[in-house]
Amino acid sequence: MNQRVLAFLLPNFLFGLFLLGFFSKRQKNLTDTFPKNWLAIQNSRKTTLASVCLKNNLNKPGSKLDSHVAYQLFVEHKHKFIYCEVPKVGCSNWKRTIFLLQSNLNTEASEIEHVNIHHTTLIKRLLSYPPALQKEFLSNYTKVMFTRHPFERLVSAYRDKLLHSEPFYSTTVANEIRAMFRKNTNSSEKVSFQEFVNFIIAKPPHSLDIHWKPMFLLCDPCNIHYDVLGKYETLGLDSDHVLKAIDAPESLQYPSLKRYSSEKRTDGDITLEYLRQLTSKQIEKIKKLYEMDFFLFNYTTKYEDHFSLNN
Repeated sequence: MNQRVLAFLLPNFLFGLFLLGFFSKRQKNLTDTFPKNWLAIQNSRKTTLASVCLKNNLNKPGSKLDSHVAYQLFVEHKHKFIYCEVPKVGCSNWKRTIFLLQSNLNTEASEIEHVNIHHTTLIKRLLSYPPALQKEFLSNYTKVMFTRHPFERLVSAYRDKLLHSEPFYSTTVANEIRAMFRKNTNSSEKVSFQEFVNFIIAKPPHSLDIHWKPMFLLCDPCNIHYDVLGKYETLGLDSDHVLKAIDAPESLQYPSLKRYSSEKRTDGDITLEYLRQLTSKQIEKIKKLYEMDFFLFNYTTKYEDHFSLNN
């Protein structure tokens, strides 16, 4: 075998081994339980993720778990379940679900207030455990994360946090934005989407608020091998399969509760409406900010096509 052929084959062989190690261990537990088409979609998502992780040198084998990532991981022991919280991707309802799982369904999801579920100490973060236990749980529990198109998630965060009377965001954060971009800092007019975007792209990605921080920075999927990669676009189906994977009670269903029930959920049409308020330069900058989210989770940056096709 000549050197050129060997040089071509060896990297591809090693990449194949990497993919196998990346997700095949836990996949064996899912194969006999779920429809082949859903498993095929999961395999495709994991293959794309592994490829992008490798290409961009995002794998750090043997590295210590980042405390910011451990803070995003919620642990439910009875069903050996770990969920990575990605705000604006159904996280409130997943936290309600975790609460219900560990409380033996002694309440209804609708009875758990939005504010309470985000401040309760009854559902535990991985960070609250010593490093040895963190490692043990990550090795043995079913790990799940959900993603959403970066632009739609961004618009959802703006609508939820800057357009409502939530003290920290509509006052503290809004005042910081006004101070950066307005001559009249005493103006009480709501922060515009353009101002919000300019505020975000002016900051280092790692320092961003979790509601608009890139998803891959929140959950570190290149170093935590998630058993299920769910998407907001297939939230119902993926959630059903997650509950099945952890052997949750059949009576438990992922809830579809919404904090501001009178408002329409942020969808493709609403997202396009906001994106059209931005300049091409702003669009390019937010594409750059969320570049790894687009690549890792296989979302297109051609947002006009994406949202028109998915509505």
